[in-house]
Amino acid sequence: MTENKQKAESISPGEMADLEAEVVYLAKRHRVSPAIIREIIRNAGSSERSIVERDLQKGKSRR
Repeated sequence: MTENKQKAESISPGEMADLEAEVVYLAKRHRVSPAIIREIIRNAGSSERSIVERDLQKGKSRR
């Protein structure tokens, strides 16, 4: 639990704004809610676009 808090504190406000912009972009592009994108990022442990998109497609194929 403390590890997550340290990660959150180590992110600068500029990086946080960039990450949020990326979340909004991916949500609009794939027509899902930003909360789903945030959950994928949290589960994958990476905010890299290709990883997020791959996991999103895996989830869509299950539906």
